[in-house]
Amino acid sequence: MSRIQEARDVMQKMKQAWERKQKTAFLMITEVRGSAYRQPGAKMMMAADGQMHGTLSGGCLESDLLEWAKEAIRQSIPLARQYDLSENELWSLGIGCKGSLEILIVPVEPDDRFWQTARTVIEADRPVTLILEIPNGIRALLDENGNGWGDLAQVPDEIRKQAWERTFQRTRAEVVSLGERRFVIDTMRPSEQLIVAGAGHDAVPLVSVAAQVGFAVTVLDPRKDFNNPFRFPGASHLVVEPHQADPAALHGSWWVIMNHQQSRDEASLALALKSKPRFVGVLGPLSRTQEMLANIGADLSSGPLRAPVGLDLGAETVEEVAISIISELMMLRSGSNGRPLHGKTKIHA
Repeated sequence: MSRIQEARDVMQKMKQAWERKQKTAFLMITEVRGSAYRQPGAKMMMAADGQMHGTLSGGCLESDLLEWAKEAIRQSIPLARQYDLSENELWSLGIGCKGSLEILIVPVEPDDRFWQTARTVIEADRPVTLILEIPNGIRALLDENGNGWGDLAQVPDEIRKQAWERTFQRTRAEVVSLGERRFVIDTMRPSEQLIVAGAGHDAVPLVSVAAQVGFAVTVLDPRKDFNNPFRFPGASHLVVEPHQADPAALHGSWWVIMNHQQSRDEASLALALKSKPRFVGVLGPLSRTQEMLANIGADLSSGPLRAPVGLDLGAETVEEVAISIISELMMLRSGSNGRPLHGKTKIHA
């Protein structure tokens, strides 16, 4: 699934390139057949001076893409490039992923009103769907309320209908054909909100890794000497006791409860269950969690509870425990099963 944060980062880097007086291109994977390093909807930017942000192939194709991006910029027209990574003689790279993919390259001018609007809409951090026609670059945006921007008159009603419906779904970008025309429909959604209740030593790697894999993290802990931007850069900070927080403001979040103080863990559990959570993971033995639930008048069926939180990876150090917990979060977020990839013919299936 495409994440708004990736698009936001790409657009911010384009803005920085414009400030250097450099022209830019927006690149996106539109279609994948077989295995590939990244999936449809993955985005990056390239500037005429060679600066780039993001990756579409883990480094295998970026140097070639840069030359095509420069060409698209020079001609001021979008280009679509096809890559068959099974052609070892052509690439001579021994690439691990042997699939084929299509990448759309769209030059973006700093005074282009559509991309200025796109940046504003994406900054609002609400679900939004991008429509791009391949290869000519006709473009439109639709939000969850049906508002639209861009070349709407040139986008067929059927494509607009599909795009609006996808705004409410977790889905990867997909190419839809209508007669001779092809459109990529890419729904971008905000990052899942993760509340980490507890700002102890073991929360530091957990918060760091969670942010790296796309969660928007808030640390809940009343101790300002622990819960601060120095210890948790990039996270938000709720420096209050759990019973002082508003559950409505935390609606639909994911939770990891790890205060290491039972009364505060109980208060965090009570807050989490009132907030209509999507996930509540509790660190520590099952018996302790059951005792805390009984103390607040709840049980393991009172919500989407996981205790002990984490996958069984044999974790011992705080870094290993963080990976165990984040692995479970990623598994549930993607609807996967957490089993080894061994024997799978398609990694991202």
